[in-house]
Amino acid sequence: MGLPLVVEVGRKGYIVLPKAIRELVGIKEGDRLIVKVEGGRIILEPEVNVNVNELRRRLEEHWRRIGVYVKARPKLGELASVSLEEEFEE
Repeated sequence: MGLPLVVEVGRKGYIVLPKAIRELVGIKEGDRLIVKVEGGRIILEPEVNVNVNELRRRLEEHWRRIGVYVKARPKLGELASVSLEEEFEE
């Protein structure tokens, strides 16, 4: 971590993040930040937006690629009679 910078809290609690810090972490005007307090420290983290459709597409693609390596895929209900307790007994 670099040298700490001092910022002043303005009216209504506003603070201005120095340009060098914004550029360092890629924060742009309009970006949203998550504010947390941990151990008496204020932590700002960029909000991560998840595109559900893109995530679903990538997961389906992943399963297609690894599906050839999966030997047995139980179907819904096939494991209903399996007891987990019995499976883990020594």
